[in-house]
Amino acid sequence: MIYFSEHELQFLFLQRYTESLYSHFKHHIIFNAMVSHLFFIASTLIAFGLLTYSFLRIFKIIKLLRKPYSISNFGERVKRLFTIAIAQEKILRFPLIGLMHALVFWGFLMITFGSGEMVLDGIIGTPFDNNPLNDRLFKFFGTVYNVLIAGGDIFAYTIVILVGAFLVRRIFMHIKRFTGVELRHRDHKDAAIALSLILLLMVSLAGMNIAYNAGNENVFGVYPISSQLTGIFEGMQTHTVHTLELVFWWTHILLIFFFANYLPYSKHFHVFMSLPNVYLSRTEPLSKMTNMESVTGEVKLMLDPSLPEPQSKGDEPERFGMKDVEDGTWKYYLDSLTCTQCGRCTSVCPANQTGKKLSPRKVVLDYRRRMEEKMSGLLKEGKKFDDKKSLLGDYTTAEELWACTTCNACAQECPVSIDQPSMILEMRRYIFMEQSAAPSLLNSMCTNIENNGAPWQYSAADRGKWADNLTLNDEAKTPVKVPLMSQIAAAGKNIDILFWVGSASSYDDRAKKISRDFAKILHHAKINFAILGSEESDSGDNAKRAGNEFLFQMQALTNIEVLNSYGIKKIVTCDPHDFNTLKNEYPELGGIYELIHHTQYIDELINLDLIKVTNSTFSGKTITYHDPCYLGRGNGEYNAPRNILKSTSCTLTEMHRNKSRALCCGAGGTQMFKESEPGTKEVYELRTEDALEVQPNIIATACPLCMTMLTDGIKMKELTGEVQILDIAEITVKALGI
Repeated sequence: MIYFSEHELQFLFLQRYTESLYSHFKHHIIFNAMVSHLFFIASTLIAFGLLTYSFLRIFKIIKLLRKPYSISNFGERVKRLFTIAIAQEKILRFPLIGLMHALVFWGFLMITFGSGEMVLDGIIGTPFDNNPLNDRLFKFFGTVYNVLIAGGDIFAYTIVILVGAFLVRRIFMHIKRFTGVELRHRDHKDAAIALSLILLLMVSLAGMNIAYNAGNENVFGVYPISSQLTGIFEGMQTHTVHTLELVFWWTHILLIFFFANYLPYSKHFHVFMSLPNVYLSRTEPLSKMTNMESVTGEVKLMLDPSLPEPQSKGDEPERFGMKDVEDGTWKYYLDSLTCTQCGRCTSVCPANQTGKKLSPRKVVLDYRRRMEEKMSGLLKEGKKFDDKKSLLGDYTTAEELWACTTCNACAQECPVSIDQPSMILEMRRYIFMEQSAAPSLLNSMCTNIENNGAPWQYSAADRGKWADNLTLNDEAKTPVKVPLMSQIAAAGKNIDILFWVGSASSYDDRAKKISRDFAKILHHAKINFAILGSEESDSGDNAKRAGNEFLFQMQALTNIEVLNSYGIKKIVTCDPHDFNTLKNEYPELGGIYELIHHTQYIDELINLDLIKVTNSTFSGKTITYHDPCYLGRGNGEYNAPRNILKSTSCTLTEMHRNKSRALCCGAGGTQMFKESEPGTKEVYELRTEDALEVQPNIIATACPLCMTMLTDGIKMKELTGEVQILDIAEITVKALGI
């Protein structure tokens, strides 16, 4: 028998009581850990389940919509993904506010690594022990891990500051592009909610990082800012800090789950959609408009009845153009989901700036809202579902569509590569080809093209008359021969280049001077060239932009037949619209040529010393250059015209809106051939004001349509004779003294 003293009995009792208590709490902690783990898994499954449901609905709609184009050119797409989406190239076109947005985006990318680790940690169950965040799943990455965690820590605080600034800016500063008839109260509310959620996400992340550093001796990762703020929890017991750490952890992860499921129904869906939308965007020039395959077969049959009839791909023929959302492509749908509502597109739209109803942002939002309204019916019944409403008419009006100049300023500025002009032109196609409801002047223009091969009532036989009696400005008045391609072919000779004159430069009295001066330059440089004369017909550019795809393809296929019959390989033109059409839209129809704009060709002639600018005519003159939309934004040529101007010893002064930011002259998108929509002023008037701000002697341009519009602007300002409007070809001729 063993005897214990009273002291020993008390100690033994205390020991056993402590063991019992420890065992009780151990089981309690384990039980709570199991409950927490199960709750996390359930939360994760619910969050990802709801998100999957949202995306499945989107994918089902995508299957109903048309394919936009071939998703090829992998290298170019990856390049755009990195430059536009990741490097934020377009956002940074506006340096200060752009950098602020870019930092938030880059911060999200950095923080996503830590968020992914949190989710995987939670699934494994490591956060739910007595020291919740001291066992990091990805810590084996070493230095890389430290860099990513440090970046996430820094960006958490950076985003707090920037999002706070965005909230102040949105609520208290009246930014014009944050307003518009298309933005409802709920849109402004949505923006505030999304920014507030981002703010809470970052605050909870910062709180978790500070508590983690304060409550643990062994810290994985580097926390440049949070490690300096641990004094916030000074004096607290370790288990209290661990509890706060876990509270912040749960708050952050549940906010992530909620935010992810809020995004598909918010304007901030671009958090998910911007990267894929940029990758899937068009890689062709902005000014290229797709050709309708459904029209090509019918047009070829009209031109050659011996061809077999085109086979229908379905029971019912597809509509020509877009009346409602189901007529669009899945890229239009992705564009509408990706739209950030930032308003950069509308802020640069020349129609919107001159008081017209068009807002490119509204066109995109109209598509999304119409799809939201019709989505359930489309998912149940497919394309046959009809609720007696449509995108065109009930959401977007014809007046808005016809105000578009197709200048592509909106597409240029969009930070997530939305193609607003294509949506506008698809609806124009429906108006023209299905409703026959185009403006009467455009109908007249198309009738003239169909009958005369030009937008005006001029005879095709007069197309080459601009070249009659053409001489150099020398003492001998040396005649300049402009041979016809038919004559060259009949003589069995070849040419270096075909001069495609275009309708405007063939018939418009002012534009004829451009053709004559460019022919002088070619003659002076001893270039072996020719024109088609009466065999040339309108390129179809204006018919296409009006929505008359049938007429465009008839013109294109007819011209291609003529060009190919002569074996033409190299074409130069003074018209950026024809330059764009022949270069970008003819190849799909069988017309593959090397296209050169006349400014590019003149620049090349100067570089090769085939022409030498020695005349001092423009010395001391101030010249400002207007960038034609279809040459600059459309096809990326900004340098050649400026190189030529610099060679003349003039003082070249840029307008405040120049190069890719240049304002349209107002002629494009068929505007030159119809009455403009109601507004506060004309687009050409606004562009003329841009030019006059720099007090030029000469406004230079490189497009016959721009020439007409800017001349009208100068007349409106009553400055005819004081300020000249000259084409680059005319300036070159004067500088050469010929």
